[in-house]
Amino acid sequence: MAKTQPESCGLGPAFQVIGGKWKALILWLVHTEPRRFGELKRLVPDISEKMLIQQLREMEADGLVHREIFHEVPPRVEYSATPLGQSLDEALGPLASWGKEHGAAIEARKAKSPGH
Repeated sequence: MAKTQPESCGLGPAFQVIGGKWKALILWLVHTEPRRFGELKRLVPDISEKMLIQQLREMEADGLVHREIFHEVPPRVEYSATPLGQSLDEALGPLASWGKEHGAAIEARKAKSPGH
């Protein structure tokens, strides 16, 4: 008989698809308008090209972003949020507000902690 795991109040599935350093930011960037790969790379300058490709592929596999290929010369690819991605982006809004409100205080506490 398989063990059942608690759903952690629904956060488990959400963090499973948005986990990591970059996915929430990428989703936020594509939720209002389609973005080309090069544009995303410029908007997230600290991400490596390899990591951006990996994150976009995972997000596409999870149904958060849509990848559209335009068959023209030169070829063009755009990424946009799917309805599922849009709903997740909306759900992340309150979390982002919380981070804006409390981020400075959290960083100040970390700076005062031993070992930092």
